Amino acid sequence: MTIQAKNIGKRYRLEWIFRGLTHSFQAGDRWAILGPNGSGKSTLMKVLSGHLSPSKGDINFIHNNFAVKEENVYKHIGYAAPYIELIEELTLEEALKFHTRLKPLLPGFTPATLYELLALPKTRQKEIRFFSSGMKQRLKLALAICSQTPVLLLDEPATNLDLQGIGWYKKLIAEYAQQRLVIIASNDPHDADFCPNHLNILDYK
Repeated sequence: MTIQAKNIGKRYRLEWIFRGLTHSFQAGDRWAILGPNGSGKSTLMKVLSGHLSPSKGDINFIHNNFAVKEENVYKHIGYAAPYIELIEELTLEEALKFHTRLKPLLPGFTPATLYELLALPKTRQKEIRFFSSGMKQRLKLALAICSQTPVLLLDEPATNLDLQGIGWYKKLIAEYAQQRLVIIASNDPHDADFCPNHLNILDYK
């Protein structure tokens, strides 16, 4: 899948968050969206995901040489971010089963194998509201990375993760994100040190 941005910008009232961005994000590419906190990285990610429309310019989603309709873009994107909430009243087992009704998992994956991959023992019947912030982040990342989507967008993926958790997340990327378009937004370049391509949001102010 390819995401084509043509002179896009996003404005809230009179303030431009970013503008003048023209770029084609190609299948198999790995991009790091860099910039300090509050610089507009998350806003750009929301536009690239189809959750927000640009205030200016056009954004197109192309899959297998066909344009993807706006209402179907979400089916092609795995997305994890601090502002995307989990349904905390569900148990982990219920959350995994619910997710698979919305998006298929990668070939060979089931809710049971995903549970094992999470490496969160004795949590299958635990409600997510009782998870620590790091456990919730692991779940968000696993659901995004292990869904069968051609695009993977991760906003501040290392949020609330310790060193072991960061290593776990990077291992998931290495094993399950091959051939997919991967875009990582972070104010820490180490979160996306596997991305050879960099885009600094401050260049589009």
